[in-house]
Amino acid sequence: MPQLNPSPWLFIMIMSWFTFSLIFQPKTLSFISTNLPINKAPMTTKNHPWTWPWS
Repeated sequence: MPQLNPSPWLFIMIMSWFTFSLIFQPKTLSFISTNLPINKAPMTTKNHPWTWPWS
């Protein structure tokens, strides 16, 4: 079965990951995000007890 022979496909896979890691990833990480995170005060919620009619 030729699918189990990793000789051509292993090299192609490794080279494609190196290309992604060295060329494309730094270019995509250099973009500035348009929605920067804002430090907001956490909102506190009030818990209202449930009045059960049978208790």
